[in-house]
Amino acid sequence: MKKRSVAILFGGVSSEYEVSLVSAASVIRNTPADRYDVTMVGITRDGRWRRYTGPVELIEQDRWADSSYVQPAFVSPDRGHHGLVVPNESGCEIVRLDAVFPVLHGKNGEDGTIQGLFELAGIPYVGCGPLSSAVCMDKAVTHTILAEAGIPQARWQTVLTRDFRQENFAALEGRLRGALGYPMFVKPANAGSSVGISKAHGPDELRAALALAFQHDCKAVVEEFIDGSEVESAVLGNDQPVVSVLGEIVPCNEFYDYEAKYQNDATELHIPARIPDETAALIRETAARAYRALGCSGLTRIDFFVKRDGTGIVLNEPNTIPGFTSISMYPKLMAASGVPYSELIDRLFTLAIERMAQTSTEV
Repeated sequence: MKKRSVAILFGGVSSEYEVSLVSAASVIRNTPADRYDVTMVGITRDGRWRRYTGPVELIEQDRWADSSYVQPAFVSPDRGHHGLVVPNESGCEIVRLDAVFPVLHGKNGEDGTIQGLFELAGIPYVGCGPLSSAVCMDKAVTHTILAEAGIPQARWQTVLTRDFRQENFAALEGRLRGALGYPMFVKPANAGSSVGISKAHGPDELRAALALAFQHDCKAVVEEFIDGSEVESAVLGNDQPVVSVLGEIVPCNEFYDYEAKYQNDATELHIPARIPDETAALIRETAARAYRALGCSGLTRIDFFVKRDGTGIVLNEPNTIPGFTSISMYPKLMAASGVPYSELIDRLFTLAIERMAQTSTEV
């Protein structure tokens, strides 16, 4: 069987640059070499695209861009190229691609921007389309759509930068306290990996939390605190998505922040989650409904809270390009569901190609 030519993108202009490097290294190592020829493409912190031909270890160490293994390259929006353009002394080399896996977390990676480029280029890509990517990236929009779909969520409020700067803070604090109560979570509307998220127990912490969130986005989402266990699901597929067994997270910190996710081995992961079978079934059914309501395709990790008082479940948030590191929940959950890492990568590329073919037929 002829190998497919694929590209794996990493890095990017995002606060989640470092996580992308580690995720991409895992994806590269687990892409079946007998089925795929892999081209590695890195995007520097300041947005320069480079084809990379060196050891995978240098990606993890963030030494890839300063090596002798890089040369300028970029994805062409011209469908005649259908791939990567690599300028050289004699002109340009065209690397035709069958599919791309953008292992790009956060802004410019899972917010619909890079997906729009691949749509223009006609190149199949792993993950959700431009609209669903943007919808799932913006927590306020996600809340709005899920509310319309009747999916249970935490109570929430949106705060814009101008609200924080221009509105009397006492009035703002009163509005949020009255709607949500303390403690409350403050999140940048457009960020992932728990970057910029704080738990506020009072007015002073709320002010600091909003200031931190606005370092990452011009819009913040403030949510009520849900006292519950954190349970995650992995969803895979296009028109007929399947939901994995569930995993439970017991964070080492007060909540599942960036350190607990990527830097502290004390965080506990339980697969399957330690919840009743009927609760697990409800979460899996709700995850599939949310996946369809948000227009997802390819893959998404969907996170929930199971309330400790036994009153039900709450959808926390979706993540359209979840972590793919060796300790990340998405590949772990799929492996526990009978889809080992290498097979998962193969399925994701296949789903990407099928989705683009279906879209082209419909057009």
